[in-house]
Amino acid sequence: MTFNFTPAADRAVASAAHWRAANDDEIDAVALLHGLLEQPESRAAKQLGEAQIDDETLDSFATPRKRRAGAGPSAAALRLSPEVETAIHAAILRLDENPRTCQIATEHILLGLALADGDVGAQLRARGVDPVAMEDDICKRYGIDRTPIPLDFESPPVLEEEPGGDAAVASPAPSALPSETASIMRILDAAANRAGEALRVVEDYVRFTDNDAAATRECKQLRHDLTAALSALPLAERLAARDTTRDVGTTISTESERRRDDLRNVVTANLRRLQESLRSLEEFGKTRSATFAAECEQLRYRSYTLQKALAAAFYESDSLRARLEQSRLYVLIDGSDSPEAFQTLVEMLLAAGVDILQLRDKRLGDRTLLARARLLRKLTAQSETLFIMNDRPDLARLADADGVHVGQDELGVAAARAILGGGRLVGVSTHHIEQARQAVLDGADYLGVGPTFPSGTKSFAEFPGLEFVRQVAAEIRLPAFAIGGIDADNLAQVRAAGLDRVAVGGAVTQAPDPAVAVVKLQQALSVSRL
Repeated sequence: MTFNFTPAADRAVASAAHWRAANDDEIDAVALLHGLLEQPESRAAKQLGEAQIDDETLDSFATPRKRRAGAGPSAAALRLSPEVETAIHAAILRLDENPRTCQIATEHILLGLALADGDVGAQLRARGVDPVAMEDDICKRYGIDRTPIPLDFESPPVLEEEPGGDAAVASPAPSALPSETASIMRILDAAANRAGEALRVVEDYVRFTDNDAAATRECKQLRHDLTAALSALPLAERLAARDTTRDVGTTISTESERRRDDLRNVVTANLRRLQESLRSLEEFGKTRSATFAAECEQLRYRSYTLQKALAAAFYESDSLRARLEQSRLYVLIDGSDSPEAFQTLVEMLLAAGVDILQLRDKRLGDRTLLARARLLRKLTAQSETLFIMNDRPDLARLADADGVHVGQDELGVAAARAILGGGRLVGVSTHHIEQARQAVLDGADYLGVGPTFPSGTKSFAEFPGLEFVRQVAAEIRLPAFAIGGIDADNLAQVRAAGLDRVAVGGAVTQAPDPAVAVVKLQQALSVSRL
């Protein structure tokens, strides 16, 4: 998207390039705010100053940044992030009476950022950057009159020729305008109700089924913004136009409307209903207010983004769970003494065809552990091997892991998933059948079952052993990995107890040749169970 910026806005964008996040070639909202502050004579900088927002204040908006030295990229290489482009475009739409050919000034940029529904917009509004007041100020400065034009439902007289053809008498023509206005309001009311209802269904799914905090916040924000937009349609007018008893659509339905095959079908149907309703609000709303129509258009675009995110979670979750179902050999590794040693081990295990790698290391500091996790993500990204982070859903999310594994003393499934987000795997360590049953009820994707035998890498106070393996195999249908002291010599006992999936550590990592150890375990797992 190309914008026609004023010179001051152009300079602000160029300055923002020096404040980009590390390893990012796009200018995000925080960088752009830094850039606006570097134009002290601009209206945006003055408004930020009045709100007591400076470079240090922006450190509380996101990860603190330092200004990069040097000339920076060329103007042709500068690129605004999609979120920033959307924010600026939204500001233009809010000022729809302003000619489209006008230049985008610094105050337009700040208005867009303050209107945005993300964290930066919320921070700006919380600190006193009021988009409503800014919009009014901009309208006054540009001479935009927001006074509604009164509607005159009186039809002009129609001249009728009298017999003889010499004289014309003015007589009022029947007007359809009052009836048409009521019909439009009836349409808008129905579309508003459908949009709100559909959005609530989607929110209920992401909140109670997916436990996705980010998607839940976006749904809530969409509902809030839809309510704000609908304030242009006074409830009294909507209720006056509403006539449910004579609505012919209430008696018409299709078979597909009465049936939903699964949760995905429920969510998809209601997202489509939301988008169709917003389109109807947008089109018929144009007869009321161009601003209202533009707001509905932006809500519709945001619903597409939400749909994409949920679809990604659906399909990514399907893909990950399908790979999990096919997994048999799960290997736990630590972060090694150096990145080089870690990479060598991981590449060896990936080449040997390990199904799942879990990074578990209690020695390394958070920064080093995150660096190892990101390296593991990079190495596994082009393979079929799943990457699971032990115990740390926060680091799992930062490293884009496929999932997290938690113990009985760590965060529960719901809390881990709330941090990690929907669509990823959560595994749970269990030590007796009641814990396994609870993990199923909590929504775990897989279980660790053990300890089965004494382990050389981890000490346990008790060993539920093979009897616990038998109980899980008989009762639990989730993928379950026996763990604890398992190697090629005793693997047959585990399989005889009913589980064909195992998680191992030292049996591979402490072997003279880890790749050979992997092959032996895979061969033992592939033998048909009697």
